Amino acid sequence: MYDMMMCDTCTPWPDDRKPELKAFDDKKEGVKGLVDAGITEIPRIFLSSTDPPEECSIDNTSGSEEVQFSILIVADVGEASETWGFFQISNHGIPFDVLEEMKDGVRGFHEQDTEVKKQFYNRDDSSSPFVYNSNFDLYSAPTTNWRDSFLCHMAPTPPKTEDLPKVCREILVEYSKQVMKLGKLLFELLSEALGLKLTHLNDIDCSEGLLVLGHYYPACPQPELTIGTSKIILVVFKSSCKIILVVFKSFIRTTRLTYPMYRVP
Repeated sequence: MYDMMMCDTCTPWPDDRKPELKAFDDKKEGVKGLVDAGITEIPRIFLSSTDPPEECSIDNTSGSEEVQFSILIVADVGEASETWGFFQISNHGIPFDVLEEMKDGVRGFHEQDTEVKKQFYNRDDSSSPFVYNSNFDLYSAPTTNWRDSFLCHMAPTPPKTEDLPKVCREILVEYSKQVMKLGKLLFELLSEALGLKLTHLNDIDCSEGLLVLGHYYPACPQPELTIGTSKIILVVFKSSCKIILVVFKSFIRTTRLTYPMYRVP
C-alpha cells in the first residue's frame, strides 16, 4: 500500500538520522505532539533542503451556484488530461455541508486526545482498516514533512463502521458515497475523451476502489525551514466546493484506486 505511493527520488536517510526518526516514530504523537509540547525550534529531521515553493493561486470564483455537475466538453477534458495532467471541476454535486463536515472530521481526529489517536497509529500492518501516522515514507523520504495523516480504504470493501474513529466515522461513510458517485462520472468523461465507450473505464473496474487520505498541518514555529507536503498531489478538494483532479498517465494504467485527499491546516 505504501510502496505504491512513494516517489522515485526517495532515498534512505543517513544512518545518523535514523535514531531521530525512530524516536519520533516511537512516540506515536506525530507533528501535533511536537506542537503540543511547545517546541520553538523544529527537530533536524524536518529541515528541508529544497528551495521555497513558488507563490501560486487558484481562482475560486464560480460561474454558477447551482448544485449540479458542470457540462464539460469531452475534447477539453482529454486535452487537459494529456497536456497538463489535471483539470478543475466546478459544481461537482457534492454538497457543501458534506465537504465542511469532512474537513471538520479530519481536524477533529487529529486534534483529539493523543492517547485515543495512538490506538490507530500504524506503520507495519497494511491490512488495518484505518491507519494514522506521520509521513508514510518516514524512513525513506529525503525530507520529513511537517504533516500528520490518516488513510482509510473505503472501497471496494468498506471497513466496519465500528473500526473507524468515532469522531469522523459517520462523515467518512457519507463523504465516500458522494466521491464514488463523482468518480464514476469522471471515468465516463475520461472514457469518452479516450475515444472509448462511455462505460469502458467503469466496466473494467477503474472506479471500484477508494482510498481516503486526511492530512493535517499544525502550526509550525519555523515554517520557512520545512515543508508540509511533497510536490505530487493527486486530488485536492477545495473548501469552495471545487475539485482539482490530477491525472498521471502512468498511474491511471497501473491502479484502480481513486484518491480524494483533504488538507487541513
